[in-house]
Amino acid sequence: MVKAANLGYPRIGAKRELKKALESYWKGDLDAAALEATAAGLRAANWAAQAEAGMARIPSNDFSFYDQVLDTTAMLGAVPPRFAGLDGLDAYFAMARGTDAAPAMEMTKWFDTNYHYIVPELTAGMTFRLANQIPVERFKEAKARGVHTRPVLVGPVTWLALAKAKTEGLEPLSLLPQVVAVYAELLGRLAEAGADWVQIDEPILVRDLSPAEAEALRGAYDTLSAALSKGGPRILLATYFGALGDNLELACGLPVDGLHIDLVRAPGQLDAVLAKVGDKSLSLGLIDGRNIWRSDLSRALGLAQKATAALGGERVEIAPSCSLLHVPVDLAHETALDDELKGWLAFARQKLDEVAALARAAGSGREAAADAFAAADAAMAARAASARIHDPAVKARAAAVTAADLERPSPYAVRIAKQQARLGLPAYPTTTIGSFPQTPEIRKARAAHRRGEMNDADYRAFLEEQTRQCIRRQEELGLDVLVHGEFERNDMVEYFGEQLSGFTFTKNGWVQSYGSRCVKPPVIFGDVSRPRAMTVDWAKFAAAQTTRPMKGMLTGPVTILQWSFVRDDQPRAETCRQVALAIRDEVADLERAGLPIIQIDEAALREGLPLRQAERQEYLDWAVAAFRLTASAVADETQIHTHMCYSEFNDIMPAIAAMDADVISIEASRSDMELLEAFRDFEYPNDIGPGVWDIHSPRVPEQSAMVSLLKSATALIPADRLWVNPDCGLKTRGWPEVERSITHLVGAARTLREKAA
Repeated sequence: MVKAANLGYPRIGAKRELKKALESYWKGDLDAAALEATAAGLRAANWAAQAEAGMARIPSNDFSFYDQVLDTTAMLGAVPPRFAGLDGLDAYFAMARGTDAAPAMEMTKWFDTNYHYIVPELTAGMTFRLANQIPVERFKEAKARGVHTRPVLVGPVTWLALAKAKTEGLEPLSLLPQVVAVYAELLGRLAEAGADWVQIDEPILVRDLSPAEAEALRGAYDTLSAALSKGGPRILLATYFGALGDNLELACGLPVDGLHIDLVRAPGQLDAVLAKVGDKSLSLGLIDGRNIWRSDLSRALGLAQKATAALGGERVEIAPSCSLLHVPVDLAHETALDDELKGWLAFARQKLDEVAALARAAGSGREAAADAFAAADAAMAARAASARIHDPAVKARAAAVTAADLERPSPYAVRIAKQQARLGLPAYPTTTIGSFPQTPEIRKARAAHRRGEMNDADYRAFLEEQTRQCIRRQEELGLDVLVHGEFERNDMVEYFGEQLSGFTFTKNGWVQSYGSRCVKPPVIFGDVSRPRAMTVDWAKFAAAQTTRPMKGMLTGPVTILQWSFVRDDQPRAETCRQVALAIRDEVADLERAGLPIIQIDEAALREGLPLRQAERQEYLDWAVAAFRLTASAVADETQIHTHMCYSEFNDIMPAIAAMDADVISIEASRSDMELLEAFRDFEYPNDIGPGVWDIHSPRVPEQSAMVSLLKSATALIPADRLWVNPDCGLKTRGWPEVERSITHLVGAARTLREKAA
């Protein structure tokens, strides 16, 4: 009687088929029909896998060519005017990636995940319509394959709450009646197609809501309920990534037929929800959709049985905490892990089995899934007892950290004067964020080396030559501060994790970050330490190739934490401090090697911020302390940089200032420098490099556009504290566009210097 349900499934394919098809399509090597055929094959395989696992509720419309928020934007016909004249996939991908004539829409993180979405743009006078019926088409497609699905939609209030008004004074929620009218039409079309349930995701309900947002939710669902009163699909309102908290009565009072809650992030909310849920069905998110550890089924069963005792099994569903989009596809394809570690893990396909086993046990008793529970209990016990997890020396060092270990010798004003005397940089100094293009030639050589087809000496010689060429190119382009290009690195987190204890790696554990961008997060399973130097050899080699300042490039502890699958048997703050101590040792070694500038990237600092205001300060305290721990051991003359991307900074400016980096570089071009308003309003005290080139788009910006962005920046930030750089690293770009864009970037800096002279 208890149903097994899923909220969403990875769309990339077990072998990253979607990534390969998208990139071939963008290059012109694959036509639209072939791209659609690949997508249809992936959807069919996903539906079949979920049906085979025993899911009674299988999602449709969880597939996307880029991201589900952009899908919603396209469905609503909310296409910005600069993309007029384009339609279909051309318009869709133009919004995400830009064109030669039109910059891409802004991109940022989906709540507190490393998944990105394209930010909707709203303007006065904008109208909405049902511009496509893809959710209906996907439902019919699954039905034709014999699978009855529950379509998934991004909720109208969440969509508007994530959007940005591009007309001054426009309140996004004022557009809600028009948007809800489109949703009502769509729900009617889904009902005609035979859909009996629709899942509408409103994760905004786990955030702090403004009164206007709370009223918008009431109004939206009152309207949808009235529209469906004469017949239509029932609505499951899905919330995830945290507790309903003070929004509990609001959520339980909305006129919907079912409610999904996250009991992985917030198991303590179950009693309160049971007391308020009324006659709704309740979907229990008991299997972690954000991490890859096997579930403690025995613990989860206690929560499931409490719900079934209160509501009856016919009103209870067992599900993952959120969409399985955030975990790899199938552990069966994993070949790199030893049997012990593999036995502790569950990817998306295995999580379906956990959901099904828990549903059987919740409905008929533990004996109905006895084998699954015995295996889960054995895995829990084996992991807890493993000697691989705990290192007393690491724990003792972390416990011994004091406040003095977090302080630089002198304040910024003293440091920056000493650094400028050492570096001798011009006004508006130019640099890049770190990586340079990972060309097919580099990827081919790396693959050959891993297969044993290229020996260590030949591979080293190849990388040295790539590094020399990169440094020469930077000198010829006129950059002031150089980087070595990072050709020896596969990924900014994986590279470090491979050299740290307590980490392990998968072979095929890919997850989608955005569009065709997939990442393979490391797995932190035990205590973390640095057995040996990780970057010093390459940094010294690079510095010897030039007389210009060379940056040592590191990834910060919070970003390593956020972009890994992290152990769940100790507080994240403790794991982060262990990583910070390892990076601190590397910083000290780079300084001893003579590197005048060391960049410690914390791209994910904002990403880790709790969704609730009341929980944020605790996180910021330990996250900032971890960064300061990495950077505080160096002398005044050593300049510390950090980098952050695709984040809103307004609400964490004191924490960013408390990091006390000498220079921070940030993404700013997609927002037309709007992000810098936070740095002006707060009067940020240190140097800033606002990005003037959106590297996530193939578009090469003109020098005049960069000059315009820099002029906007000088209106917000004192000119003597401005650096000039791209938004992010250049790993995914090609050399022709890189050279053109950097030429424009350097030219823009020189233009401003000349005007200031």
